[in-house]
Amino acid sequence: VSILKVIPNLWLAALLGGLAVALLGGLVERFILRKLAGNELGQVLVTLGFAYIIADFCLVVWGGDPIPVPTPDGLDSPIEIGGFMFPAYRLAVVAIALATGVALYLLMERTRLGAMIRAGVDDMQMARAVGIPVSRLFTIVFCLGSALAGAGGILGGPIMSAYPGLDFDMLPLALIVVILGGVGSLIGAFVGSFIIGFVYTFGIALFPQFAYVILFLPMIVVIAFRPRGLFGRQAA
Repeated sequence: VSILKVIPNLWLAALLGGLAVALLGGLVERFILRKLAGNELGQVLVTLGFAYIIADFCLVVWGGDPIPVPTPDGLDSPIEIGGFMFPAYRLAVVAIALATGVALYLLMERTRLGAMIRAGVDDMQMARAVGIPVSRLFTIVFCLGSALAGAGGILGGPIMSAYPGLDFDMLPLALIVVILGGVGSLIGAFVGSFIIGFVYTFGIALFPQFAYVILFLPMIVVIAFRPRGLFGRQAA
């Protein structure tokens, strides 16, 4: 919000916001999370604690009322496709999300950096033994994830507005997508997000009072019959 007030250009604000959050994420990983390496529960609790601190700070600075974010010029009118009208900005966000997903897939599956990251995740000790700088790679990954989260938050502003606690509203959706698609699978995240999007949309239209509860039904089914997710790998 502060960046948007200084730089009204949404695209430039998303870039700078992503860089700012990447810097914050890198500092948190380097000086706090790295000291909790191997303690996954501790890392989760620490990151949740930081999220609450940041949310309260935002509440003090900007208040609790939603802050509208204007839609960029040229994308504030609908586009007709096949006789149906679609908001142009939402289509642009979908295109950006697809491009980002493809770029991440190519990075992880087709580059040496991606191979080293996957090796560090699969067997950290062996990766260190063959000379892979695992700690540095994890910092890079955390910065990249933080940058995407920061940029995504700004790009989602024209759709959802900005308010303290928005991150916790999105967290259950992200959790469901990851569990549904499978941890560590980009294709699973893509498929899971589509499934959850359709379920939530039709749930609001058909059963608005139970729309949020219906979101968890696919996750429950997957946990019961395929705990590793639709595209998750079988544990060794």
